[in-house]
Amino acid sequence: MAEIVAIKPAVAEGPVVARLDKGVLRLTLANPPANALSLAVMAALTAELDRAKPDRSVRVIILAATGKVFCAGHDLKEMTARRADADRGKAFFEETFSACAALMQAIVRHPRPVIAEVDGLATAAGAQLVASCDLAIASHEATFCTPGVNIGLFCSTPMVALSRNVSRKHAMEMLLTGETIDAATAKEFGLVNRVVPREYLNQIVTKYAQTIAAKSSLVVKTGKEAFYAQAEMGLAEAYAYTGRVMVDNMLARDAEEGIGAFIGKRKPEWTDE
Repeated sequence: MAEIVAIKPAVAEGPVVARLDKGVLRLTLANPPANALSLAVMAALTAELDRAKPDRSVRVIILAATGKVFCAGHDLKEMTARRADADRGKAFFEETFSACAALMQAIVRHPRPVIAEVDGLATAAGAQLVASCDLAIASHEATFCTPGVNIGLFCSTPMVALSRNVSRKHAMEMLLTGETIDAATAKEFGLVNRVVPREYLNQIVTKYAQTIAAKSSLVVKTGKEAFYAQAEMGLAEAYAYTGRVMVDNMLARDAEEGIGAFIGKRKPEWTDE
């Protein structure tokens, strides 16, 4: 077993526990029983993501959770309690959805790849969290839903991430019915990459992370940023943009090293420059 190097004490203190091992940062939601995205949880997760940005020892991030629920979405009890405010909770609701949008964009815009390790229920903003990650691997027991329509609150913000990962028809099916889909259906929809036995989930996700961590972090950062940027462009603009990215990438030391290593039939030595 590899030695674990903790970024912060490796105990279940606070709603997010962070561990770093061989370039892989594991962020675990530890807010039982539902791992709901309260303001405190979102602030803690965003802070961990921000902390990892300048840390060159972090090469890949895994987002996992404790317990039977991956993430139950927003903390509805916390939000309902604020209906007693003078504005019926309007300011708090605005703060909550703004914090959630910032968190999801922090994942997408993060220079490191983020992999969701899903074992259990991911519902509403929890499904949004999964959809916002670059990769998602689920156990056979994982389930997903956007059930807001069932309680009079359409999952409009989760819809943003969902509709950017699955087809429109599949997204609307989840949003309009509010029904739960199993892991196999989530894979068919394109919400997750792979579905694996629960007992191998951690091992397989770690293998994915280690495979990516072995690449040049500069090249991975360049590719991730370009992927999301070009996806929002027209065809001609996307080719012009990615052409410039390729030129800049070719001038990087790691491209020179990687191509040279390929031609020379040797293992590249990355400098991340």
